Formats: sequence, C-alpha cells, structure tokens
Amino acid sequence: MKNKLKVLRAEHNLTQQGLAEAVEVSRQTINAIEKGKFDPSLILAIRLSRFFKTEIEDIFIYEGY
Repeated sequence: MKNKLKVLRAEHNLTQQGLAEAVEVSRQTINAIEKGKFDPSLILAIRLSRFFKTEIEDIFIYEGY
C-alpha cells in the first residue's frame, strides 16, 4: 500500500524517531511503513491519522481492485 507518511512527517518537521515515539511504535516500524515494506494495523493507522489530524485515506492509498 502506498502512503504519504514521509511527506507528512517532513511537513511537520519530525524525525522517524519522533513520530514513532508519538504513536508508540519503533522507528523501524515507521521506516518500514514509509518504504512500503509494512502495512500498519488499523489501530496504528488511526493513531497516525489522529496525530496528523487527517483522514486515514489522506495518508494511505489503497491500490486494490
């Protein structure tokens, strides 16, 4: 699944570590999501959308069907 996480993080002047701490995951998890190697759980997607005050669909782009 594609995502805009790296762009949002840069717009908010956050490091991967800073974002990871804010949403209570590891820096490696944020890195893997940004690189498209890992799709977040629904809980993590909600945490990220709340943190950035945006909709989940504005962060993650589903390319199925």
